[in-house]
Amino acid sequence: MTDPMDDNANDNKGENAEEMSFAELFESYDTKIGNELNQGDKVEGEIISIGDKRVYIDTGTKSDGVVEKIELLDEKGEFLYKIGDKINLYVVSLSESEIILSKALSGAGKATMLDDASRSGTPVEGKVIGVIKGGFNVDIMGKRAFCPVSQMDVKYVENQEEYVGQTHHFLITRFEEGGRNIVVSRRDLLNEEIKEKLKAYFEKVKQGDIVQGIVTRLMSYGAFVELIPGVEGMVHISEMSWARIEKAEEVLQPGDMVSVKVLNIETSGKADTFKISLSMKQISSNPWDSMEGTFNTGDQVSGKVVRLTSFGAFVEIVPGVDGLVHISEMSHTRRVLKPDDVVQVGDYVQVVIKSIDMDSKRISLSIKDALGDPWTGASAKYGLGLIVEGRLEKKEKFGLFINLEPGVTGLMPSSNISNAANASDFEKLKPGSSVQVMIQEVDEEKRRITLTSPDQKEGDDWKQFVSSKKSTPNGTMESLFLEAMKKKK
Repeated sequence: MTDPMDDNANDNKGENAEEMSFAELFESYDTKIGNELNQGDKVEGEIISIGDKRVYIDTGTKSDGVVEKIELLDEKGEFLYKIGDKINLYVVSLSESEIILSKALSGAGKATMLDDASRSGTPVEGKVIGVIKGGFNVDIMGKRAFCPVSQMDVKYVENQEEYVGQTHHFLITRFEEGGRNIVVSRRDLLNEEIKEKLKAYFEKVKQGDIVQGIVTRLMSYGAFVELIPGVEGMVHISEMSWARIEKAEEVLQPGDMVSVKVLNIETSGKADTFKISLSMKQISSNPWDSMEGTFNTGDQVSGKVVRLTSFGAFVEIVPGVDGLVHISEMSHTRRVLKPDDVVQVGDYVQVVIKSIDMDSKRISLSIKDALGDPWTGASAKYGLGLIVEGRLEKKEKFGLFINLEPGVTGLMPSSNISNAANASDFEKLKPGSSVQVMIQEVDEEKRRITLTSPDQKEGDDWKQFVSSKKSTPNGTMESLFLEAMKKKK
């Protein structure tokens, strides 16, 4: 019996038929004789008419199929099919003039059909009525069936109670003891539906397209994004941002709506099973493309320490662009053995750009140049003959290393110690002890300062030096000191 609301649909069918010649109609009818269907059979048919409540399907037999339109609505309640589309359905009942089709056997069917459904792979409708150990109790046509928790969904089931009360389609995977032992799977059916959705989706979406999706879950290596219900792709952590990130949580949260670029679509394993690679960062331009002309060698900038290695620290100066501060460029004032002795990941530091290699996309940076070199102007600051106070840094057989200020250390040779009037006092010094010394020689270029004692055994020479320093206001300290040293020799 045809729904009276579908008169328009029948009129459309008539108009289509009138467009065909009698010979074509006869040939079409003739080819369908002998193609018979049985209850529970799976049919791939073409939509020939769409009414207000029903959709008519060419089943490939003498009789057209009819399916309730409401069954074909998607999750949002929208009907996305058009005339000419092909669709997979199952035979629920049939007569000489009409075949009733459905996406699954429902409660309206007979319980005796369950065995046939298990053999033919026909989906059946069931309601989840409870949670038991290892899975769910499912009511199917008045009979109790068991669905393992792993077979309820294609995704991991975190909360079983959420499924109680829901009605779904299932495949019967085991039918034993006349229906007393029935095991069903929804996962297998969902996987088949996903394959169909994938096939239809990728008839429209190609590699390089930009699409939208919803973040479903985060992993250590990236994030899964649902493009359409049941179809997911993955954004690897390296494709989330041009900036360096350690965890996906730094830029994404489940439920976020994101725009992504389809990098690659490949079939993996079975046919119609797709692996989809996505990118968020490639929607925007590479920050390296605008580096040239924006930064120059010698520029001082602020950056964030994003990664430490044994040989240095990587500092991000703009999102997606980081440079290396080699361990030798971390400090003027001390010898750095480990980068984390100076900086930690997350620290903001001032750096000077030493070099930019656009071809290899590498930037060399320096922290110590940004802080300033304490040796700059050392020859003017530490004039010859100047008496200063230092701190013993370490003792060696050939002399004492005495720190004058952070980053500037001078050497008092053993020969100068032995010539000191108070040589024993120098020999008794311990690292960290304060001591007064005199500047004997400064080589700013080689970063060397030679020190001596203000009190020498040849006291007359030094007394003359001090006396001439006081009595010769126009003489430089350097010339006076050199003159004194010549007299000493």
